[in-house]
Amino acid sequence: MGLIEIDRTRERVALVTLNRPDRKNALSIALRDELTAALAALAGDRDVSAVVLTGAGDVFSAGFDLEEFTRLDDADHAAQLWESSDRFHHACLTFALPLIAAVNGPALAGGFDLAVMCDVRIAAARARFAHPERTFGDVVYGPLHDLVGGGRARDLVLSGRVVGADEAFALGLVQSVVPEGEVVEAALAYAAGVAEAPRPLLMRTKAKIVARAAIALVPTLDL
Repeated sequence: MGLIEIDRTRERVALVTLNRPDRKNALSIALRDELTAALAALAGDRDVSAVVLTGAGDVFSAGFDLEEFTRLDDADHAAQLWESSDRFHHACLTFALPLIAAVNGPALAGGFDLAVMCDVRIAAARARFAHPERTFGDVVYGPLHDLVGGGRARDLVLSGRVVGADEAFALGLVQSVVPEGEVVEAALAYAAGVAEAPRPLLMRTKAKIVARAAIALVPTLDL
């Protein structure tokens, strides 16, 4: 089993699962690279019109794998880590099809960033969001600002406070909150509705979303 699982049993909708539950789906170099490759493959698959992204187990993602940050004095490792990070952020932010996050549990640090880089977020009642990395690393700010506005985004990234599912809905961070165990099916149903539109039209719409977000195609976390 890989670090990413892809389920193609639904018509025109792919389900992508972060499959590292023993590590709270921490976004290691290997996992990020697998997700980057998976998104590239799905973007080129004419039978896919929308993608749902979720986490295995009871956590969406706890963020980047901090163990990999203990070896930054190794120049080769550091280069691999940051290059992987740039590819991952670019792949998520510029993915050519609608990307729906089924936030099945905590989305923290880079996991929070991953959720906000998706186009739509549907959350389980137990989901929560926070940026604990604010004290030692960069936060992907632009997409969050686009979702909740400048004042709220600044509060979240500067305070690092925890936001529960209901507050996330009130802030406009998530589109809906559903009971435990129903979030993936709710996201798949949403994606199926999205996929009723012709794929070329969805791709043109997504291109407009990416362009309007003014995403800078440069190697930096300040996307």
